[in-house]
Amino acid sequence: LGKEIVVASPKGGQTPIDPKSDLPENKTAATKRYYGDPDTQNVLSNTVKLTTVSEKNFDAIFYPGGHGPMWDLATDKDSAKLIESFYFAGKPVALVCHAPAALKYARRPDGRWLIEGKRVSAFTNTEEETAELTNVVPFLLEDMLKQRDANFIKGED
Repeated sequence: LGKEIVVASPKGGQTPIDPKSDLPENKTAATKRYYGDPDTQNVLSNTVKLTTVSEKNFDAIFYPGGHGPMWDLATDKDSAKLIESFYFAGKPVALVCHAPAALKYARRPDGRWLIEGKRVSAFTNTEEETAELTNVVPFLLEDMLKQRDANFIKGED
């Protein structure tokens, strides 16, 4: 398709892996394929540092999910600035699952939250309760998004 995917992380280098995801009982055919693919392992071992990424060099930005963004991307000011730069350049910004945690500090030039009044969806409080992780995560994503006046959309529990 002629598109290049660049994988970035706050520190660059090896991406952090959730230790629970690495437990034998959590291995699936997909994770075995993931660990067995040398190209994938090479990309994830050599991510570029977020501070080296500019919206001028990319068409869109995508943040994958999993619980990890709740700890690193949620508090990474460089990540928030990167999201802001893509958004205000009119380029697509996509975040799934727990990745909207990266919007925690993203703001508009007038100081309002970037997601204020925007329709958003993410991992819900109910899903966190079902996973029995409400006392593990640093904050509840649904609550944070609502506190920033996002129009949080979710299906029935």
